[in-house]
Amino acid sequence: MNPAVERAIGRLLRPLRASERHLAWNDPRLAEAPPDIRLTSAAFADGGAIPLRHAGAGVGANLSPPLGWSGVPHHTAELALIVQDPDAPLLRPVVHLIALGLPPGRDGLEEGELAPDKSGGIRFGRGSFRRIGYAGPRPVRGHGPHRYVFQIVALVRPLPVPSEPDLAATLAAMAGIVSARGRLTGTFERS
Repeated sequence: MNPAVERAIGRLLRPLRASERHLAWNDPRLAEAPPDIRLTSAAFADGGAIPLRHAGAGVGANLSPPLGWSGVPHHTAELALIVQDPDAPLLRPVVHLIALGLPPGRDGLEEGELAPDKSGGIRFGRGSFRRIGYAGPRPVRGHGPHRYVFQIVALVRPLPVPSEPDLAATLAAMAGIVSARGRLTGTFERS
């Protein structure tokens, strides 16, 4: 799309935002778990700008950022990571990643590790637009800054989900087995 046309559309859509209300973080099946996990990235600070290399295809290199975590409960069977954009001009936040089966003994992920061909046993759910694996920020030009909320949860049992579950199936399967959670927010804007 022509950048000027896209920018004009983005400006018109600026008041429309999905909102944080529909983030996985606020789902009642997760919301009762304490926010005891500290999620960080060497690429950006909480609330800071996500570097261009981590932006989506056609904008950046679409490499998942390096992530680190601490405070995972000892009885954790696996970790799950969900990334959503609550500022998308849609009814619900865009799901940029569902990663399941992250080993609880690890303390992070390397840059680019959240790609299906480099996952080392990590399972992926289906994000928005049926995407598998990390899909970096790629907001509409002119729509203003978007927040990308990285949400990690500790599970007391392995997640019983079919291959490539969507967000609804993932959250339903998490009911009653989330023991802790954490979040990290990055921002990205295309003018």
